[in-house]
Amino acid sequence: MSGSEEESGRPGIPDRPMALRLDTQLEEIAEKLRELGRAKGRLEGLLDAVLALSREEDLPAVLHRVVTTAMELTGARYGALGVLDESGQELAQFITAGLSTAELEDLAGTEFPRGRGVLGHLIRHPKPLRVENIASHPASVGFPPGHPPMHTLLGVAISVRGTIYGDLYLSERTDGAPFDQDDEAIVLTLAGAAGIAIDNMRLLEQHRESAERFQRLLLPTLPDLHPFTGAATYRPATAPGHLGGDWYDAIWLPDNTCAAVIGDVVGHDLHSAAAMAQTRSMLRALLYDHLTPPSAVLHQLDRTLNALTDLPVTTACLARIEPAHQGWTLHWSTAGHLPPLLIAPGHRARYLQAEPGLPLAVGVEQPRPDHTHPLPAGAIVVFFTDGLIEHPAHSIDDGLAALAELATLHAGLPLQDFVDTLADHHPSDGHDDMAILALRTPEA
Repeated sequence: MSGSEEESGRPGIPDRPMALRLDTQLEEIAEKLRELGRAKGRLEGLLDAVLALSREEDLPAVLHRVVTTAMELTGARYGALGVLDESGQELAQFITAGLSTAELEDLAGTEFPRGRGVLGHLIRHPKPLRVENIASHPASVGFPPGHPPMHTLLGVAISVRGTIYGDLYLSERTDGAPFDQDDEAIVLTLAGAAGIAIDNMRLLEQHRESAERFQRLLLPTLPDLHPFTGAATYRPATAPGHLGGDWYDAIWLPDNTCAAVIGDVVGHDLHSAAAMAQTRSMLRALLYDHLTPPSAVLHQLDRTLNALTDLPVTTACLARIEPAHQGWTLHWSTAGHLPPLLIAPGHRARYLQAEPGLPLAVGVEQPRPDHTHPLPAGAIVVFFTDGLIEHPAHSIDDGLAALAELATLHAGLPLQDFVDTLADHHPSDGHDDMAILALRTPEA
């Protein structure tokens, strides 16, 4: 017997066929472990995607994230989400991802798909659709000129409260393989999460719109302030459903003066909005009844609100533009509010810095200072709330300086365009609502 034969027959040493079988089994076990690892990674990716969808704060961001997440989970090169119109028969929106700059240029001028061909088949038959060769599908009508070549397709419907909202399309796995059942299962799960996220976004949008309408109903339409020109604007915060306490008002008083006020109730809820409306209404009554300096009106307002209501802390700036021997005089008092901004013709905008009083609902016995400043013909006085200039990355002084530059640059615009421009290009981050009131003295 040879030495090799003796070794193969020795106890504890497997023969060659047995060793090969063992290697094969180990490789199969290793492959199954790799598959489990891939499946675990996919599930973790899906969980991360669901959490990310729940954190988005606007609908376009949700729709785009659904597409890109589906591409990541399946390894697809191209992705799209078609949103159905009110009829449910055609696409009203088509969000795409994965197209290169060159591919986008090739498709420039091409109308986005309306839901014909294979895409239309999924609209009419909202069941998961996997196609290995799009051109061979009975519903295929081909691609428009300049469209990148696509062969495989995975499509699933997205439903919201039992109604089909749109369809999610994926094409061309980067590994060249067709989409499989695992791809379909994970995209179906993502589509379910997307439907919930879209529904939440729609509800938030409705809540936001209702809150904004309610807020605007509480604010006045400026009356005729002749011989002055007045303009105002209000912008809600970007936060969903945000209710603010910002307000403005301007009225012509019986003693031939124009009164203007800007205010901000602390808080962002219904209580703040209701307190704002109550404060504004009471202030109007006091202005007509007490033709006294602004400081006295604010003092009486503070005492009355303290006695009758549970008013949150409120800042305000109350001003009277009074006739003077030459032109006009601005007579104002502040309750912890930002100073007015003055833009005289031919001059840069500057703030009328002066000693502020305490905010309302802080201390009713403290004295409130009054201030005066002459106003030339054609001057603009701007009153605003802090939502216009506050930004977490910059100081208040930086925000005020940026607003003054912006006001100087656009002071020649018609007054309504002027305040709209300040609101459109505000130096703040938009986290808070903002109100702006501007008055222009007569030219002569």
